[in-house]
Amino acid sequence: MKENNDNCMTDIGKTRPVLENITNKWSILILTVLCTEPARFNEIRRRLDGITHKALADALKRLERNGLVTRHVLPTSPVSVEYTITPLAQSLQQPFVALANWALEFGPAMELAQAEYDRAHAAKACAE
Repeated sequence: MKENNDNCMTDIGKTRPVLENITNKWSILILTVLCTEPARFNEIRRRLDGITHKALADALKRLERNGLVTRHVLPTSPVSVEYTITPLAQSLQQPFVALANWALEFGPAMELAQAEYDRAHAAKACAE
C-alpha cells in the first residue's frame, strides 16, 4: 500500500488536472445521471436539483472537451440536444460506485463530525 501512496504523491502534477476536471462541483453528478442512458439538457437539469442553466451548460461543455460526454443534436422541432457518456467516462463507473458506497457508509460519520465541529466553534464564538 505504501508503494501506491508514494507513486500517487510523485505523480500529483499529472493527476491534479485530471482530478480537477472529474471532481468539480457538478461533473460526477452529471456523469451519474448519464451512466444509465442518454439524456437531454432539461432532463439532466431536472434531475440535478439546484444546478443553474449556465452551470449545467458550462459543465457539459467541459465534459465534452475532456472526452467524457458526447453531444448529439436531434432532428426535432424545436431542436433538442442529447448527451451520452463516452467509453472513457464509462471507465469511471467503478470508482464512482466505490465513492457513492463510501458516501453512504461514512456520510453519517461526516455529518456527526460537522455537528461536533459546529458545536465546539459556536461555543468558542460565544465565549469570545
